[in-house]
Amino acid sequence: MKLEEAIQQKAFNDPYNKAVVNILYTHSYVVTRQNRLFKPHDISPEQYNVLRILRGQHPSPITVSSIQDRMLNKMSNASRLVEKLKQKELVERKECPSDRRQVDVSITDKGLELLAILEEEINRFNHRIIGLDQKEVEQLNELLDKLRG
Repeated sequence: MKLEEAIQQKAFNDPYNKAVVNILYTHSYVVTRQNRLFKPHDISPEQYNVLRILRGQHPSPITVSSIQDRMLNKMSNASRLVEKLKQKELVERKECPSDRRQVDVSITDKGLELLAILEEEINRFNHRIIGLDQKEVEQLNELLDKLRG
């Protein structure tokens, strides 16, 4: 569906304005569908991002501030996300032995199991939502990387 149809606008006077609105609209489109995918597993896209970061560090722990630095959504509150994941027994928090002000976070076996369950579902979702062939996806990735400079 064309952006103009989706937001019920006749036309854009400036293609750069359309591009920014298109990126923002597409972000919302993807996140809305991701929320539906994660809801049955009782996690959010941001919590999924934290779990993936922790799996990448596994078996080593990582500090909350390091999680925050690596998150896709820099506006997310990593401490709050970690606490919610801890309540679901998907992560563990321990006082950092070298700096008592820091907290070390690591993924639990239950968290690793959830990611394993989600992996195939996520792969299917990503292919379905993007809906482009391999060459187009590579071009899209190149253009998005170029956009961010």
